Amino acid sequence: MKKLFFLLGLFVFYTNVNAAPVVLSDESVDEDLSDVDDEPFVAPQSTNSYQSQSVGYVEEQIKPAAKSILANDTSDPLFFVGDNQFLSDTYTAFKNSTLRIGEYIGYGINNNFAIHMNMQYQIDFTHDHENGFAATEFGGTYRLNHGNNDRRIISDVLFGLKLWGSTHVRTPEYADSSYYAGFRFGRQYTGLTLAGTVKSTWIFDEDRGVSYIDFIPEMYFRFKYDWRGGLGADIRRSTNIHLMPDQEWLNFKLLKQFGNTQYVGRFDYEFELHEVQVGFNLKILF
Repeated sequence: MKKLFFLLGLFVFYTNVNAAPVVLSDESVDEDLSDVDDEPFVAPQSTNSYQSQSVGYVEEQIKPAAKSILANDTSDPLFFVGDNQFLSDTYTAFKNSTLRIGEYIGYGINNNFAIHMNMQYQIDFTHDHENGFAATEFGGTYRLNHGNNDRRIISDVLFGLKLWGSTHVRTPEYADSSYYAGFRFGRQYTGLTLAGTVKSTWIFDEDRGVSYIDFIPEMYFRFKYDWRGGLGADIRRSTNIHLMPDQEWLNFKLLKQFGNTQYVGRFDYEFELHEVQVGFNLKILF
C-alpha cells in the first residue's frame, strides 16, 4: 500500500503542477467544443471574476458551450446538483457472488443545498437468506464555497443517515441505523479535477458501538470526444476492526457522455481482503 500512496501522491503533485486553471484554450477542448461554436475561442484577459453555475463556478468570461462541460459532468467528484435539477443514478455492483442493484436520486433545493436518497437491493447467488434491501440512505450536501476565491477551491459539507435494511445485507448486520458527516474540497481545471473527502460514520449501540473514518482522494480526467476517466482510493480506519474491519480500496472508472447522460464502467480492488468489485452506472441529469 505504501507504493500505492506514493504513486497517487506523485501523480497528484505532477498534475497539480502542470495543469492549467479553468481557462479553456483551443487545444484543451478542440474536439469537445468544435461542433458547438464555429467562432475561434479567445482566452479571457482576466481571471478574477466569477459567475455562479450549477456546478464548478467557472470564470465569467468562459463561453456558454464550455461552461456546460462542467455543468452536466455528473461523475465529476465536485459535481453539485443545482437549483431545481434532478439526478438519477441507476447502478449495479458485483462482488463475491453477490449482485447489488441500486438507485440514487438527487435534487437541488437551490445552488447551495441539495438532498439525495440511495436505495439498493442485494441478490446473493450462493446464500438465498442473504437477499434483501440494504440500508436506505438519506442525505444532504451544502456547498460552502463555489470556487470564487483566490485559489478557486470548491468545498462542501456532507451529512446523512442510513436506516432499516435486511439483517443479513446491511453492514454491520446488527446496525439498524448509522449517521455520517464529512467535508469535501477540491479544484476543477479544464481537463482535470482534483478532490478529497474526509467522512466519519457513527453506529450507536450499547455493546457494539463503532465508528470509522474514510479518506477519499480522487482524480478525474476529461478527455476528447466526451470520454471521461477517474482514479481514486478509499482508505477506511475503524475504532473496532472486529466489528468493522479496516479497508483500502483502489477505484477506477471510465465513462462516455452523451448530452446529460453518462454510461459509467467501474473497477474496484480492496487490498486488505483482496476483493474485486465491478459495476456499471447510468446517470441522467434532468
